[in-house]
Amino acid sequence: MLNLPRAATLVVTLLLLVRVAAAATWGVHPGERIGAAIDAAQPGDTIVVHRGRYDENLTIAKRVTLRGIGRPVIDGHNAGDVIRITSPDVTISGFIVANSGADLTAQNAGIYVRPGSDRAEIDDCELVYDLFGMWIERSADVRVRGNVIVGKRDLLSPNRGNGIQLYNTTGAQIIGNTISYTRDGIYVDVSHHALFEDNTIHDVRYGTHYMNSYYNVWDGNTVYHNRAGLAIMEARNQVVKNNRVWGNTDHGIMLRTVQDSVIENNVVAGNQNGFFIYDTVYNTIRGNLVVGNRVGVHLWGGSIHNDVAGNDFIQNREQIRYVAANDVAWPGNYWSNYYGWDRRGRGIGDIPYRTSDLVDRLTWRVPAVKVLMNSPAVQSLRLVAQQFPLMNVPSVVDDAPRMRPSHADWAAWLGKRHD
Repeated sequence: MLNLPRAATLVVTLLLLVRVAAAATWGVHPGERIGAAIDAAQPGDTIVVHRGRYDENLTIAKRVTLRGIGRPVIDGHNAGDVIRITSPDVTISGFIVANSGADLTAQNAGIYVRPGSDRAEIDDCELVYDLFGMWIERSADVRVRGNVIVGKRDLLSPNRGNGIQLYNTTGAQIIGNTISYTRDGIYVDVSHHALFEDNTIHDVRYGTHYMNSYYNVWDGNTVYHNRAGLAIMEARNQVVKNNRVWGNTDHGIMLRTVQDSVIENNVVAGNQNGFFIYDTVYNTIRGNLVVGNRVGVHLWGGSIHNDVAGNDFIQNREQIRYVAANDVAWPGNYWSNYYGWDRRGRGIGDIPYRTSDLVDRLTWRVPAVKVLMNSPAVQSLRLVAQQFPLMNVPSVVDDAPRMRPSHADWAAWLGKRHD
């Protein structure tokens, strides 16, 4: 007697084998048109494009793989999107995608992934002189890996598009890309459950410009020589770890209206503000190296109930600039300007560390006072403030300052500025 479940499985397997066997490979050579091959292909087919220059704007409206051999160039001649994906399960790899239009209103892009184009994969491409490198909208599980994106460098920054723009997506994986000379490197809005890993972003406005997005991971990215590094705003349930953010002219990592997130093991070096923390609560900030910034952390706007421990604050011109009405406790960090002692040999200072005093607050309000920092009058004022608690100002207080940093390589990050 025929076993029906086994027979059904056999039928499905045979159908899959027929489908695979039916998939065709189309070759395109210089002088031929990629668009014609896309029109002729069936879903599941592969189109192999050989090295050459192809002057056309493409729309991919079926499930196909577009693979370049020898880095063929698809040139949009400064009009519209160079490639527009309108179908799920499209794969593109190995191309130079150049010269989109420059219409910000139309959001011209090198590759535009239209709503519903789920599971698009874009790998190992160079997107050159495009307004937006990639615009990805209302699509799930898109993967963007190993691409190089260089924007329209001759335009003023406000007139450029972003390197990769995600809007209303889920499950995106943005891995191993290099982005430069766009407006913002990666712009993320209303996009959740995404992974941003091992990307390199430099010479843009914001390395990341990010808001209204939840349950995302930023891991191992290198972000340098921008106006600002990682700007994470109006977000929760983020993991921001192992990033190297240095030499940015404003802030390294901005946390603005962020909650229930973990920010750990990042290197933040040589920025104007290492961390800028505003309206940020119930987060864990641990194991970070904050070194050589003009201000290590600019902290204000009700940023309380955060667990801040195990960080190294080393040779920042100002360790903490704190603007609030009450002290906030950050126990268990290392401060390079801590002058306490450890008589019991525990590795923990015997007296608390306070990050600011009356003189610090005075210099923030009246910067001209800095020219008198070494004068007897100012030093006397600092001593008097220490002796009389009524003259104390609100400060970050570490009741258990560590005597040694946990990052043995911290000196390698000194001088990583971009002036």
